[in-house]
Amino acid sequence: MPGTVLYDGGDAGRQFSAELKSETLKGLVNIISALVDEVKFNITPEGMTLKAVDAAHVAMIEMKVDKGAFESYYADDCELGLDLDKIKSVLKLASGVEFIRMEQNANLGKLIFKVGNITRSMTILDTSSMSDPKVPDLHLKAVAGVSVDELKRGISAADSISDHITLRLNPERFELSCEGDTDSVSLALDKGKLADLSAEEEVCSMYPLDYFSNIIKAVPNGTVINIELDSNYPMKIWFDMADNHVSVNYLLAPRVESD
Repeated sequence: MPGTVLYDGGDAGRQFSAELKSETLKGLVNIISALVDEVKFNITPEGMTLKAVDAAHVAMIEMKVDKGAFESYYADDCELGLDLDKIKSVLKLASGVEFIRMEQNANLGKLIFKVGNITRSMTILDTSSMSDPKVPDLHLKAVAGVSVDELKRGISAADSISDHITLRLNPERFELSCEGDTDSVSLALDKGKLADLSAEEEVCSMYPLDYFSNIIKAVPNGTVINIELDSNYPMKIWFDMADNHVSVNYLLAPRVESD
């Protein structure tokens, strides 16, 4: 049963242990690594959270994973610093394996993964220099619920044209456009093709295409994401996954053209 206790807490060296589907772990890692390579998880008995900003301070991710996302879960209050590239190497071992088990050995500073009959141990990163960035309180004017599959098509069309992308929302449609020196491309989705649309007036803002592309490509196919916009403000992208046990919130700073 999801969220059940895996371990009764008898070993003082083990503050965290859990088991989850390998596909769920893969999805979480892909979403986080769209922005950062190393991350600090704040662990509680009810689940885990993270907040991280990319090295250039252009984008931010906030993620909440409640214990229901796991097949089994035990945790005391603690922090885990993880190298996501190492976890990706663990996921490569998981072909054909449905579940991955994780166990912390706090005494040795290790996180142990059990993948089928393979055991992989990795060093937990020191979290003392990893900050918890403050999430800005944004009140943006417009929001649309957009199929990530449609956005991936638009991004593929825009990749070779420019290094920036423009998003536009009005009461009737959502539009993604990209204009280069000689070519241009746009993706327009009318209100009937959107899961949701709320806009009293048109808003428009430009964003770096590489960041937007990395974020969108990390989202699992079939997901409907919510995009909140305002003119020349950061964009907010948020969605749920794993049967609503995982919530993800990205913020992406606008690209402002200088005069």
